[in-house]
Formats: sequence, structure tokens, C-alpha cells
Amino acid sequence: MTDIQEIFKKANVAVITGGASGIGLAAAKYFAKLGMSVAIADLGRDRLAAARAELEAIAGVDQIMAVETDVAHKEQLEALERAVLQHFGRVHVLMNNAGIGPETSIFSPQAGWDNILGVNLMGVINGTRVFGPGMLAHGKPGLIINTGSKQGITTPPGNPAYNVSKAGVKVFTEALQHELRNTAGAKIAAHLLIPGFVFTGLTKGDRQEKPAGAWTPEQTVDFMVESIKRGDFYILCPDNDVQRPTDERRMLWAAGDIIENRPPLSRWHPDYADKFKAFLEKKD
Repeated sequence: MTDIQEIFKKANVAVITGGASGIGLAAAKYFAKLGMSVAIADLGRDRLAAARAELEAIAGVDQIMAVETDVAHKEQLEALERAVLQHFGRVHVLMNNAGIGPETSIFSPQAGWDNILGVNLMGVINGTRVFGPGMLAHGKPGLIINTGSKQGITTPPGNPAYNVSKAGVKVFTEALQHELRNTAGAKIAAHLLIPGFVFTGLTKGDRQEKPAGAWTPEQTVDFMVESIKRGDFYILCPDNDVQRPTDERRMLWAAGDIIENRPPLSRWHPDYADKFKAFLEKKD
């Protein structure tokens, strides 16, 4: 179990990619209210400036950094690390949260695939590989939190590039935590954040008001922190429409496609619609 009192505390440093809005900004505000120094990275100078102003109002000018960074490019993450270390000295919390979700299909243009995999997957991998060695070296307790997705586990049809990227984040973060817990002297732990339906710029589309079924980014961050306190690696978030038992049944069914030798994505196969419905409603 992680003693977050030793990590989420005054004078410690958090770096958050995708930190100018949504879950990333909500996490940055949470950490800033605890007295932590916070560096947010994102694209869009105006968005970054607005987010920085909100954070400075909480923590003060000296405790906040905002660095325009494209996480798809490792050299920009390396520049971000240099800037953070120069300003704050060390990093205790890394939240690889940046994500995009333009629609793709198997044979849609290459640019869409490259963008999603570059940001959602390689941004997490390179962010970890850039910041992780220094976090281990300074010897203080810390966390690496990677933002995944339920779509990386149940892989519904509709946006294969996004699903592939988030499935990769799951596999990478599992391997990361395994390596960390088997590294002598390591005081860094990894966690996989798996949001539910959260009303953010990525999900809202043309909607101006939060749907009743969605959580706010702040609710998601509160749940994330409570899950880390419990020592949960998989931070499987509910929302106002879908509770954990439903998520669990959906994930079990997805794994069952292999075990039962069903067609892939059988949950959406017409021959299995009734069977899935009965499985979902089954009470163990």
C-alpha cells in the first residue's frame, strides 16, 4: 500500500502531461492545493496560459510551471524534464495523461494512426523512460500514473487506433510496475488510471453541458487518490451510468472470447447478443 502522505505533500513536485484541461488540470489543482509544486505540459499557448493562471491562484507563481510540449516527440519530453529539474530540482509524481481521440478505422489515413499512437502510447512510454530514471535515482517515494481507458481492455469497435494505444498503455504500465517492484531500493510505484465516462474536451463533442451519466474530472481525481491510498494498481473508475460490477462483467466477457473460442468482439456480434445480455445480468 502506498503511503501517499509521503508523496502528495508540500514541496514535492508533480509533472502532468495533458495538464491544461480535463483530468490533467483537475489533478494539477488537487496537487497544488496540497502545496505541491506543479508542472503542466500541453499544447496550445492560450490554453496553457489560462490553466497556469488558475494554478497560480491556488499555489503562487513560484510553484507552477507550464511548458508547451508535444509528448509524441521524445526530445520535447527531454526538454521538459530539463526545465522541471532546473526549476524544481526533482520529480516525485509523473502523470502521463496526455491523450487524443480522433476517429479512425483500420484503413483510415496514416496520419490519424500516427498521431494517436504517438501521443497516447509513445507519450506514455517516453514520458516514463525520460523521467523514471531520475525519479528512481533521487531515492524518495514517488508515483508514475498512466492514463489508460476501458477501451484498451474491452476494445469496442469504432476507433481501433485509440483502442490499440490504450491497450498498449495497459500492457506497458503492468510491465513497469512489475519491474519497479523487483528493483532493489526502488521507492517508485506505478498505477493505471482507467477512467469511466468523464466530461472533458476529449469526450464532450458538441455538448456544452455535462451529461447526467458522466463524472467530472474532479470526481475522477478524487477516486484516483482514494484508490492509490488503498494500494490499487488498476484504478477502475465508475461513472453515473456504469458501476464496477458491469465493467467487470464486460471485461470478463472480453477475456472469454479467447477462452471460449468465440469470434473477436463477440459482445457486438449478432449471434451472441442474447448470450452476452444473459451473462451481463447473471448474478454470481
